[in-house]
Amino acid sequence: MNRDRTARPRRRAPVRAAAALAVAGCVLAPAPAHAARGGEIAFRMGDPRITESSGLAVSARHPGIVYTHNDSGGVAQIFAVDGAGRTRAVLTLSGAGARDWEAMALGKDERGRPAIFVADIGDNLGGAWPFVTVYRITEPAALGNRTVRATAFRLRYADGPRNAETMMINPRTNRLYIASKLFGGAVYEAPATLRAGRSNTLRKVGDAPAMATDGAFSPDGRTCVIRTYFNAKLYGVGADGRPGKALETIDLPMQRQGESITYAADGRSLLAGSEGSNQPVYAVPLPGSARPSPSSSPAGRSAEGAPERHDAGGARAGLFLALAIAGAVGYGLLRRRGT
Repeated sequence: MNRDRTARPRRRAPVRAAAALAVAGCVLAPAPAHAARGGEIAFRMGDPRITESSGLAVSARHPGIVYTHNDSGGVAQIFAVDGAGRTRAVLTLSGAGARDWEAMALGKDERGRPAIFVADIGDNLGGAWPFVTVYRITEPAALGNRTVRATAFRLRYADGPRNAETMMINPRTNRLYIASKLFGGAVYEAPATLRAGRSNTLRKVGDAPAMATDGAFSPDGRTCVIRTYFNAKLYGVGADGRPGKALETIDLPMQRQGESITYAADGRSLLAGSEGSNQPVYAVPLPGSARPSPSSSPAGRSAEGAPERHDAGGARAGLFLALAIAGAVGYGLLRRRGT
């Protein structure tokens, strides 16, 4: 574990900044919004060890299982969680650090087997780390607590280091993409084949929403999504496999600190999670145009459990809190200018 706790700023600062922007009307929303604020709770992260769920990925081998991990400074572990929110297995990664884990995705290993990728790409110091690391393990064929040797891939941005919390893998090409967490965010593409033991260059190929906290490709590879603290933007995927034209902006339920998103196994809804203990994972339906056709729908069950209606009162309380935080930030800025 190589996290320097003395050098890292408080993690709530991005939330305050995003809330202030939202109140000021600066959150980017050029595409029409699809009404999805009434998402349903699919399950809650019931394991007390899961306190900062920062990534989600649906299992390719185990129906009903969703993988998650904690944020920075924890043990290099992946939790396999079922549709009732119970931890079914803990995978400990040997040969891996957990400086600032921020995202995960399912892809394939060098032999074409399902693999779990975890992205150590956070950099709250805004460019302090000259490289970032993505770890890969082959998804176990059977669930159970175990230690798994990880393959490490070192990546560098062609235009200099930056903070990021979003990693996506195109299921058709197995190519990896990272979206930076900036007010002028960008999507970066990794080489077609990642190489261990050498530096892999990330190159800018498109734009991303401001304050992007996670993203994912759909199971059929037709669309992808990038979320922020408050909503998610849906994109088409071009013939080159890259995120393309923005299609819609999808409202998400108000969350404590919404940092994770992925597609359900059937590709018909999104799963959106948050940091914090005992936090819900919401199932948010996709618009009909983004849902897979019956012929392209993947086999297997959806990862959601029995739905629970979204608590509108909690959303109102969260909105009030965001307004209060934004007001405090504005007051602090005015005081700073006055001095």
